[in-house]
Amino acid sequence: MIIDFHTHTFPDAIAERTIHKLETAAGIHARTNGTLDGLKVSMKQAGVDYSVILPVVTKPSQFDTINQCAAAINGTDHIISFGGIHPDNEDIIQKLSYIRELGLPGIKLHPDYQGVHINDPRYLKLVTAAVDLGLIVIIHAGVDVGLPEEVHCPPEEAVQMLCYVEEHAKDPASARIILAHTGGWKQWGAVEELLVGKPVYFDLAYTFGFISESQLLRIIQNHGADRILFATDSPWNDQAEDIHALQQLPLTKEEQAAILGENAARLLHLPLSETPSDPVVTLLFQKLHCPV
Repeated sequence: MIIDFHTHTFPDAIAERTIHKLETAAGIHARTNGTLDGLKVSMKQAGVDYSVILPVVTKPSQFDTINQCAAAINGTDHIISFGGIHPDNEDIIQKLSYIRELGLPGIKLHPDYQGVHINDPRYLKLVTAAVDLGLIVIIHAGVDVGLPEEVHCPPEEAVQMLCYVEEHAKDPASARIILAHTGGWKQWGAVEELLVGKPVYFDLAYTFGFISESQLLRIIQNHGADRILFATDSPWNDQAEDIHALQQLPLTKEEQAAILGENAARLLHLPLSETPSDPVVTLLFQKLHCPV
């Protein structure tokens, strides 16, 4: 099983201009057209079983629209969608509960686009509340290629956030927190020093091609392959190319399988031997109030 834990799509009506805007701002080239159908084509070509779509709420007023759109595609055609929330949204617990009621398994936070540091009290309370409600929390960490001027989730602040959750969550051992981009994009020295070994997952989104093989292997081995998630940041990295890059690393078959999909399946409560069209998975999504 292969699960891409970090992808992005945009509504058909705005995908082309959104991709162009982001390409221009970041000086990068998209590997799909940015639509949901474009992601599905990539998945088929690469042999990806599931993709997790991560919407970003860049301002509080987007909360309802983004989460309703996420719920509409969640559980359809091998797609799992997270919800989104802004740290300036009011009634945080109510809104997180709404996300859970929609059947969305977690939330995506992007401190750079949301303009708030991850150790800000608003985020600390938000992440802790999400953990208490059983939601997965995935956070953009490190430099954002489109907004490199200020990093709102550097490793030292991520550590503070993790310590706060450990001290204040009702059941900190149940926390499912993911720091994207291998713990902090282009801040991997500090990731090794401060975050490796902590109770947190790293995803590999937009990592291949930017980190040395030796450093990536150190992070995987020292952090534990059981807490690493395959992810591409599609459309910004190519799914097939990243799968190939991971498979070329000198890891055991067990480590490869864990990173490519088993760890993600465990986090998402997906059966390892089933596919989205099978009765077991259909029943799972129905229990989560997801369309199938």
